[in-house]
Amino acid sequence: MQPAVSEPIASRASIGGHPIHPMIIHFPVAALLGLVATDAAYWVTADPFWARAGLWLAGVGSIGGWVASIAGLVDLLTVARIRQKITAWCHSILAVMMLSIATLNWLVRYADHVTEFSAGGPLLSVLTAVLIALTALIGGQLVYEHAVGVRATK
Repeated sequence: MQPAVSEPIASRASIGGHPIHPMIIHFPVAALLGLVATDAAYWVTADPFWARAGLWLAGVGSIGGWVASIAGLVDLLTVARIRQKITAWCHSILAVMMLSIATLNWLVRYADHVTEFSAGGPLLSVLTAVLIALTALIGGQLVYEHAVGVRATK
C-alpha cells in the first residue's frame, strides 16, 4: 500500500515556481559518477588523460555540488514544513558527508599534480558514488512521498 502524498510544499529557492536544487544537482552528480568511470579507465590503461579528466570531474562535481546545496539549504532553513521532516535532515546530512568526501577527493587529486594517480582517489570516488545513491534515494522520498518542491496544479 502506497503512503498518501502530503500537501505540496513549495520551494523558496525557485525560479518561476521551479525549484533550483533539483534543476542543477544533476550536473555535479553526473560529474562525480563519471569520476568512477575515469578512475577505472586510468586503472586499465594508465593513460594520464584519464587522471586529468578525473581531476576536472572531481572539481566540477565538488564545486557544482556545493552550489546546488545552497539552494537546498535555503529551502531547509526557510520552509518550516521541510525543516520538520526527518527525511530532509537525513538528506542534508548525507549530502554534506558526500560533498566533503568528494571535495577531499578533488584536493587529493589536485595535490598529485594532475598526472599522478593516488590509490585513495578511486576509493573516495566509489564511496562518493554510494553516498550519492543514498542521498538521491532520500531526495526522491522528499519529492515523491512528501511533495517537497512540488507545485500544486490549479
